[in-house]
Amino acid sequence: MKKFILSLFACMLLTTALWAQSQNGAGNAHPLDVKVKFKKESIDFGKTNLNKPVTVNFEFTNTSKEPVLIEAARASCGCTTPDWTKQPILPGKTGKVTATYSANGLGQQNKTIWVKFKGVDQDKELHLTGTVEN
Repeated sequence: MKKFILSLFACMLLTTALWAQSQNGAGNAHPLDVKVKFKKESIDFGKTNLNKPVTVNFEFTNTSKEPVLIEAARASCGCTTPDWTKQPILPGKTGKVTATYSANGLGQQNKTIWVKFKGVDQDKELHLTGTVEN
């Protein structure tokens, strides 16, 4: 019985230590606002014609003291294709996220691009708006 109680107590201590370690590790990610500053987070491309692609650039500056890296970017629909600076952006240097929208629907358009930076929990949300005419 003593061995059982000691084993149970040891398991509880080990579990507590592992839980505390995982909680501390979660705080290692930095808020994005500390790392990069976008010139514009929303761009209005104005008016364009149906089936005419529109490309915009979202430029940003690395405001941290360490290189930043974009891991991925994804769009709210298949009609918008994001591309981005693939190499690490050094402190004080600029990078960009390019979004190409294939204007295949009429009227007011609102598209979103989510950018994932390495070491940052929350994605950066960028917006592309405009009107497609016939």
